[in-house]
Amino acid sequence: MGLLSTSRPGNAGFVRWSTVAVAAFVLSACGAGEQGTEEASSELPTQEASAKFLTQASFGPTESSSARVQALGYSAWIDEQLALPQASHRAAWDAADAAVKATTPTGTVGQDGLINSFWKQALSGEGQLRQRVAYALSQIFVISMQDSTIGDNPRTVAAYLDMLADKGLGNFRTLIEAVALDPGMGIYLSHLHNQKADTRTGRVPDENFAREVMQLFTIGLVKLELDGTPTLSGGKTIDNYTQADIAGLAKVFTGFSWACPDAPDNACFFSGTANGNTDTDRRIKPMVAYAQFHSKEEKRFLGTTIPAQSTADPKASLKIALDTLFNHPNVGPFIGKQLIQRLVTSNPSPAYVAAVASVFNNNGAGVRGDMKAVVKAVLLHPEARDAGVNGGKVREPVLRLSATLRAFGAKSDSGAFRVGNTDSAATQLGQTPMRAPSVFNFYRPGYVPPGTATAAAGLAAPELQLAQETAAAGYVNYMRDNLSLGVGATNGTVNGVVLNRRDVRLDYSGELPLATQPAALVERLNAKLMYGTMPEALKAEIQGAVEKITVPTLAANASNQAQVDTAKKNRVYAAVFLAVISPEFQVQK
Repeated sequence: MGLLSTSRPGNAGFVRWSTVAVAAFVLSACGAGEQGTEEASSELPTQEASAKFLTQASFGPTESSSARVQALGYSAWIDEQLALPQASHRAAWDAADAAVKATTPTGTVGQDGLINSFWKQALSGEGQLRQRVAYALSQIFVISMQDSTIGDNPRTVAAYLDMLADKGLGNFRTLIEAVALDPGMGIYLSHLHNQKADTRTGRVPDENFAREVMQLFTIGLVKLELDGTPTLSGGKTIDNYTQADIAGLAKVFTGFSWACPDAPDNACFFSGTANGNTDTDRRIKPMVAYAQFHSKEEKRFLGTTIPAQSTADPKASLKIALDTLFNHPNVGPFIGKQLIQRLVTSNPSPAYVAAVASVFNNNGAGVRGDMKAVVKAVLLHPEARDAGVNGGKVREPVLRLSATLRAFGAKSDSGAFRVGNTDSAATQLGQTPMRAPSVFNFYRPGYVPPGTATAAAGLAAPELQLAQETAAAGYVNYMRDNLSLGVGATNGTVNGVVLNRRDVRLDYSGELPLATQPAALVERLNAKLMYGTMPEALKAEIQGAVEKITVPTLAANASNQAQVDTAKKNRVYAAVFLAVISPEFQVQK
């Protein structure tokens, strides 16, 4: 049926069918049911169980990574991953930018330098768990290159992602301070060179970061029980903070600005340069304190009072504020639940949230905020291994693509993994790492698609906030083209070899020999993409589609070898295509 041939005959009708079917099936994939309660096995995991674990703990299982989990077991694999050295996106950006400048001195690698480094680490990096956690945290502590100032400074974003990968697996108190003092966050939420009040001009401290550090980064809007359910009073939720708390906390975040050789010179505060001296790394170094711009007024927030200061002390104010936020009882369930949602399941049971929050509160050695212990608790909880019908989550587009490319051992001709910007919902993924549309991420953690079985069951499906007809069709078309032609930018000549093809190439060497054995081909895809869970109906659908693509009989003189090879490729492309656009693949169970 020529489904994936480059001339695309007959594709339009199939894409229309896929748009409707994929949307309908994905929307219903988080239907109601009873939670699983089976305890996680202490035995070494099977290949299928290892692969499922790696959908949560990495950017997608490969045959080698699954084998490693099988050999070590889950806990030891996590320990091994966390002991690996951290790969640096900032260093990768610097190297890529230097390569551009070597030929075009005024040029820059721009945002692609970071986006491509993300994909290189996601697809070929050894430190999968660290990078997957950093990606999850980047969707909680959001800065975005869609903001023009941030977008013009991708090196800042590269360093920010490195910071999340480092501090995000340290202690949460250290992480939240690093977030608060990061110049990228300071620009994005406008507390870099935030100034104390001035009664003469009517100026008041900027409240943006003060609001979001509570609402999004630490405690959330309403008081929570340990299990993440709202605390109620008279049947109503209880607000965590008021406008007065925001105003009081905003005074804390005054007087912080650029790292600068002549700090605390006033010019350093405003521009990062004074007396001709500039720190060229000021956009990646933590902000520093400028006492002359810090509020000396009394600061009241969240039941804490910082007395008026005779001498402004921004560092002391910051410490008290961050300690107050860190020790708030909401942080464990609020952050723990979001990590569960980003890695494992959209609808964790209260018991699951409580277990993770308890580890946040005490890692077993009396330490609060141990993020390594929290991540381990998220991934090793019995619900992570078997959460029943309600378990799992919709795979966001970035994770669908990464799982596909890793499953088929994708390689980069250039070595740079030039995937580039994939923002367009109509023709691409509708999502690019570090390019969320706002500080509220690509989707909200509590999003419920209206008018669906998911809504009727009282369940959340956060990633479906990205789903609409254009995005469904865009994903189908994007995958159809990329499975056969490759992903990303087209290279001309690489290392003296003329290629004229897309940079990231999938390897079907294990599938092509099975092209004339449709049932065996489908079973191989079942193992690689669905980890042994492909329903019989989908197997039959894919096998039937493959069989409709005729493979010519090889002529005695082999004159039609090219036709035979093309037909075999089209069979493989069609089979993989139908698998990766299916609801069963798009939902991580």
